[in-house]
Amino acid sequence: MPSDRKINSTAACMAFMMEGCEMKKVRSNSRMYNRYFLLDPDMRWLRWEPSKKDSEKAKLEIKSIKEVRLGKKTPVLRSNGLSDQFPDECAFSIIYGDNYESLDLVASTPDVVSTWVMGLRYLVSYGRHPVDIAEPSQPSLRTSWIGSVFELADMDKEGHIDLFKATQIIKGLNPGMKESRIELKFKELQKAKDQYGEAINMDTFVEAYCELCTRPEIFFLLVQFSSNKEYLDSKDLMLFVEVEQGVEGVTEEMCRDIVHKFEPSAKGRARGYLSLGGFTHYLLSSECHIFDPQHKRVCQDMSQPLSHYYINSSHNASLLEDHFWGSSDISSYIRALKMGCRSIEVIVWDGPDNEPVVYVGSSVASQLAFSKVLDIINQYAFESSEYPLILCLVAHCCILQQRVMAQHMKKILGEKLYVSPPNKEEIYLPSPEKLKGKILLKGKKLPPTCADAEGDVTDEEEGLEMSRRVGSDEKDQLNGLGYRRLRLCRELSDLVSLCKSVQFRDFEISKRDQKFWEVCSFNEVDANRFANEFPEEFVCYNKRLLSRVYPTPMRIDASNMNPQDFWKCGCQIVAMNYQTPGLMMDLNLGWFRQNGNCGYVLRPAIMREEVSYFSANARDSLPGVSAQLLHIKVISGQNLPKPRGSAAKGDVVEPYIYVEIHGIPADCAEQRTKTVSQNGDNPIFDESFEFQINLPELAVLRFVVLDDDYIGDEFIGQYTIPFECLQPGYRHVPLQSLTGEFLQNTTLFVHIAITNRRGGGKGNKRGLSVRKGRKAREYTTTKTTGIKIVDELFRASTHPLREATDLRENVQNAMVSFKELCGLTPAANMKQCILTVSTWLMNSERSLRVTVDLSETYPTMEAQGPVPELLRKVLNAYDMMIQTSRTLIESADVVYSKLTQAQRAGLDFHEDLHRIGAKEGLKGRKLQKAMESYAWNITVLKGQADLLKHAKSEALDTLRQIHCAAQSCGLSKNGATLDEKSMEEVKERFKEMMVVRRTRRARTETQV
Repeated sequence: MPSDRKINSTAACMAFMMEGCEMKKVRSNSRMYNRYFLLDPDMRWLRWEPSKKDSEKAKLEIKSIKEVRLGKKTPVLRSNGLSDQFPDECAFSIIYGDNYESLDLVASTPDVVSTWVMGLRYLVSYGRHPVDIAEPSQPSLRTSWIGSVFELADMDKEGHIDLFKATQIIKGLNPGMKESRIELKFKELQKAKDQYGEAINMDTFVEAYCELCTRPEIFFLLVQFSSNKEYLDSKDLMLFVEVEQGVEGVTEEMCRDIVHKFEPSAKGRARGYLSLGGFTHYLLSSECHIFDPQHKRVCQDMSQPLSHYYINSSHNASLLEDHFWGSSDISSYIRALKMGCRSIEVIVWDGPDNEPVVYVGSSVASQLAFSKVLDIINQYAFESSEYPLILCLVAHCCILQQRVMAQHMKKILGEKLYVSPPNKEEIYLPSPEKLKGKILLKGKKLPPTCADAEGDVTDEEEGLEMSRRVGSDEKDQLNGLGYRRLRLCRELSDLVSLCKSVQFRDFEISKRDQKFWEVCSFNEVDANRFANEFPEEFVCYNKRLLSRVYPTPMRIDASNMNPQDFWKCGCQIVAMNYQTPGLMMDLNLGWFRQNGNCGYVLRPAIMREEVSYFSANARDSLPGVSAQLLHIKVISGQNLPKPRGSAAKGDVVEPYIYVEIHGIPADCAEQRTKTVSQNGDNPIFDESFEFQINLPELAVLRFVVLDDDYIGDEFIGQYTIPFECLQPGYRHVPLQSLTGEFLQNTTLFVHIAITNRRGGGKGNKRGLSVRKGRKAREYTTTKTTGIKIVDELFRASTHPLREATDLRENVQNAMVSFKELCGLTPAANMKQCILTVSTWLMNSERSLRVTVDLSETYPTMEAQGPVPELLRKVLNAYDMMIQTSRTLIESADVVYSKLTQAQRAGLDFHEDLHRIGAKEGLKGRKLQKAMESYAWNITVLKGQADLLKHAKSEALDTLRQIHCAAQSCGLSKNGATLDEKSMEEVKERFKEMMVVRRTRRARTETQV
């Protein structure tokens, strides 16, 4: 398709098809032939040439078309010989005839495919009705409305308005569009009509608006769902919101509200119609934002121990720039606290007039009074979050000024300061919920043996490194161990309660001796070494104890470390240089959005449970965690600006996009789109990517937009979002600048689908089940520990583990087969499948009738009379899906019980496992390996039990989707409907049936 040709109406679409274009015709033997395809002027036949067939055979009647499929969705296009030869976006198939044959085609670009698919779907829907497409007799809702806008602007009723006013009106209707682009379009249209001057008439104004403000990708989407030509009525919109956007419980009333909120024309609002303009406004609104709104508030369990959360942390919060030249400023604390930071570092030194001061490194010239810093912290500590703030105090003061510090903190912070001693009978820190509104002081504390008003403590970790940086004397360093002695006053020591700073020795000593209220700080170099050499031990250490990781002093430019490197080890407090923007800060800020930006994010369950196996360096799927597949289609971009300070001249942007996944090593990946030449206004990418996510709870998705320039690619914008916050369907992604500000009216348009989702608080998300490909079934197994009595116990769980896998895989395989026969991808949901079957029936020339019997707990799909072979296969696949779902639902509880019983029996050995292993002669590395295998087995049993439980929930949700879709598509037998009350009755009937079955099974086992 010529790059200057824009399809913004069905008339333009039909004109393109009548003109025709070259495409590849794919045959069943996987060979491809170039043919020229075009639509007959009477719009009744699709023809192609040249061909060995005579002209009367090289054609297809439009009314024989049953369906038009976008992508590789037929057996021919999915065949191994063709799969990698062309992108999915360049393929489509025409299903036609009573036997549902396929004409498989490959176009040169996704734009050509979109035009043909949209045009053919339009003809299939309206081909039987005498609609005048090329020359509509009446203006559409959209053109009528924009005409009325012109009339309002033409106050003198002269039939024209000046160029400046016309430009401002269109710019006002489309914020973000450049004035120069609008003016150029007016001049182009006037020149084509031999009109010159500053006066713009109504026809030119309407035409300019339609060409400038029509986004083809949204127009194609609207026509796909519209049953009323070029607008959506309430039922169309209901179908789109429920089926494509994955929203549950959609009603016509909700859709009418959407129309009233977003439709610009009064006529459309009165009739309940959403025109292209209204549909565009709706898709750009917050209702179609990629970020799940439920995560904009605190949505996680906040009653877990403090060590079970990641905590948003700042390093050297007072600095404006780097560590060497940067100056200290009080506004840096305000900024960090407003951004949700819950751990702030304050480095205090002796100041003049007995007043301690705050500064970092060499920034002695810009000192801040300690009391002023406390005032700011007191004022802003809980403005963005009510959960506890950890004040990391690094004191380099004499005893006299330490006492002044203590006095200031008591006076300024008052009751907010948490000073209650830890409960030594507990084994975990209190929860964020219990510590609401409290400020915890992390610092040194005098040992219990010291009864004096002051005493010696060690100054290891960051305090020592800070002293070295400013050239302090190291003569009192002890034994070369990297710490020195400091004097600490009792008053300051007594303010430290739950976060006592101690030196880390090794994991074995910490496991044995470290108290839950003691905190170790790690230089990033040491933390990285532990993550690589002791990944399992580091994770276990962080289950009960808090750890803080801070940047190495070598980062004098205040650059940031990658927080994911330490989050994967369970490190809760990863201190970031908030003053330095970039990828690492994007990851940090994006990550902490997911829980209402409260500064606390609950860590994955596999990293919290006392007995569980997780390695920070996992490079494969995890035991008991179901991998998710993330399907992303990058469709287009909007109003992409030229990068600030760009070296290239002019305003031309040539954008491309990186889609990145950050998480555990097994999940880290990136994909890149093509470069769109000289188009930043509305570049069309139309590229699809797929990522396997092995630990969804720790994964982050990042979109990065760059300008492809020969001088050097430059940054345009980015957006970072946790995997758990993604909303499925068609979504707009707002872009942020390098420093984090949102770029006005600058977005990406994408489609998101997540399959095989595990759940985790996402009750309203589509429960989709899919496997990545057909391959030999793999079973998760337990490992041998070398301890006989333990191995015998785990060996007995082999059969339940296989049963659980078989139940889940059988349902997944059956669902994929059903979806593929419906011509859909594994990412489709059940509503889309039922809708597809309904569409086939509506478009059939023969009298076909298929009904779904909703009176049964497991709805059956029955054909009334003879049906084509393909439809028969679909019905058989549906029956298999229902049968496997029924087996899973009715068997899951028994298998789940066996797995959980085995897990509980295994946990009984937990406390004595070390002793039992030693008794059997295991020691050193062998004993450690036995402990790891034991943790692996417990994780496998719990994980597989949870997966089975969730699979049952998904199967029940599939039945519910079938009920809803059959009703809305008119396929329910005898017009039966199932309201909420009836659905509850079905659930109760199912529960009663399960009780009877369990009772019978118990009796049988008793008799045996």
